[in-house]
Amino acid sequence: MSDEPATRSKVTDGMSEEELNARHAEKMKKKKAARDKILATKTIEKGLLIVHTGKGKGKSTAAFGLVFRALGNGLKVGVVQFVKGKWETGERKILEHFPEQVTMTAMGDGFTWETQDRQRDIEAAKAAWERAKAMIMDEEHQMVLLDEMNIVLRYDYLDIADVIEFLKTKPADKHVIVTGRNAKDELIELADLVTEMEMVKHPFRAGVKAQKGIEF
Repeated sequence: MSDEPATRSKVTDGMSEEELNARHAEKMKKKKAARDKILATKTIEKGLLIVHTGKGKGKSTAAFGLVFRALGNGLKVGVVQFVKGKWETGERKILEHFPEQVTMTAMGDGFTWETQDRQRDIEAAKAAWERAKAMIMDEEHQMVLLDEMNIVLRYDYLDIADVIEFLKTKPADKHVIVTGRNAKDELIELADLVTEMEMVKHPFRAGVKAQKGIEF
């Protein structure tokens, strides 16, 4: 591979480095002015309903990233894990070091295909949802993460209509994050921010098992 710099465009061809730098600075100055103008119109402060969904990896990972960011800003966070009760995750071990800022509850008995007991799964989902509702409505937590809640909604262990009606009444300044693939259309419609993780490649398909520090 050549060490020569990339070929310049016809517009910049023949310009000196000083001229290129000056042109770049002027371009960035205009870009900053346009961005500042847009930002000046964004004046609303509110608690967000955030949904991380899709078949790709990273839904819970990104959500816990928000949790850690909130902790860094001195916020108090509630976490309800709907289906990962048996998993000793790295996130849980770290959050245990912040007992004054984090209330963490793992309500599930594992993934639904592990328990193979529909009624037990339904009862666990209902108990987790009651815990989640209490956190959402209290004045103690500024953010609540409902990890893998989309899975129990997908299997209709909770009534999506009831969930939506409750979320409509959440405190105006409370952030609520819902993760899990196959998010219901009603939840996506209500949410303020929705991110769909797309899978391009995954090592599991090549026979690689779940890795410590990556999957858990």
